[in-house]
Amino acid sequence: MSEGASRRDVLATAGIGALFAAAAGSQSQAADYERAAPAGAPGANKSVEFYPPATDHGNLGALRFSFEDAYTRRTEAGWAREVTIRQFPIAKTVAGVNMRLPKGAVRELHWHKQAEWAFMLSGKARITAVDQEARTFIDDVEAGDLWFFPGGIPHSIQGLGDDGCEFLLAFDDGAFSEDSTFLITDWLAHTPRDVLAKNFGVDASVFDHIPPHELYIFNAPLPKPLAAERAESSRPDVPNSFSFKFMQQPPIKTRGGSVRIADRNNFKASQTMSAAFVEVNPGGMRELHWHPLADEWQYYISGRARMTVFASRGEANTVDFRPRDVGYVPRAMGHYIENIGDEPLRFLEIFANGQYSDVSLSSWIANTPHTLVAAHLGLDAAMLARIPQTKTPVVPV
Repeated sequence: MSEGASRRDVLATAGIGALFAAAAGSQSQAADYERAAPAGAPGANKSVEFYPPATDHGNLGALRFSFEDAYTRRTEAGWAREVTIRQFPIAKTVAGVNMRLPKGAVRELHWHKQAEWAFMLSGKARITAVDQEARTFIDDVEAGDLWFFPGGIPHSIQGLGDDGCEFLLAFDDGAFSEDSTFLITDWLAHTPRDVLAKNFGVDASVFDHIPPHELYIFNAPLPKPLAAERAESSRPDVPNSFSFKFMQQPPIKTRGGSVRIADRNNFKASQTMSAAFVEVNPGGMRELHWHPLADEWQYYISGRARMTVFASRGEANTVDFRPRDVGYVPRAMGHYIENIGDEPLRFLEIFANGQYSDVSLSSWIANTPHTLVAAHLGLDAAMLARIPQTKTPVVPV
């Protein structure tokens, strides 16, 4: 790590937990990071003075926003902050939430219209859900794991382990708001007691102690062992698990780094969202490419990155990223992501489409008649013959 690396870079890298121990440092660092993360004042994400390359032209608007510049909603039990179209106007198809739940803290039973895709940044959590056929789901997740809840499916999250958990949530609608979900306490508090009694077939007095307002994030007793909680329901499990061991997926590896993909082909429950976990070694680059099916919402976990987005009409803008930044690339716009630091760059590409898809500039050129490409670009046909014909998501190969 360079002497110029900021405390922010060190702490944010540590937050990924033991999963990325080489970048994370000690567990104590991770715990300090998680508690301190929301305390940064607005503007804490500003980097050194940046001069865009001479090839930039036009103004595409803000392509970056930082969770450190987002308002943090705090409760006695945890915190959450969101990046939506209200904070980041270009991000029309995906909204994000960064949440921390200490040990025992619960994001209360709730649901929402939008689908929820999640990546565990650190710690452990217990997640639960019941689908429209009354099929059940309970599982424990840890750093690097995913979960996905389709829109309208009720669920909960509870922090486990010594220090709870931190995670990233992504929703398939840029206008989503964490403050507008359907909470079980909020609904029951606004339903007449006699209606509740009729619905559940009990005396109305049973509901005398319902909270008068939503709990949102609150402290609760730790759950029973996983097997014991699963045994409380006689209903079958959901047909496709809502959790997914992302880091166990075999990566596409090159000398420059690696890419893991989770979409509806391997994470069967995630029918409307997909993602890639990208690692780029120092000096490497996520190759020039574009995504034909959906806009790309990015979350930067560790390292430093530079991205240029090409928008046609001679317009191209370059922007730099650090941990906890969010980036956005509209559908079909060409771009690359370069590691400009001296440590591994790790980030997520997230899409509001269940099928992951990208088009490689190199493989397009390599598989097009060389004389035709040479006529366009003035390149030597022999050089074109040396370009790999298969996709190379991270270069160098």
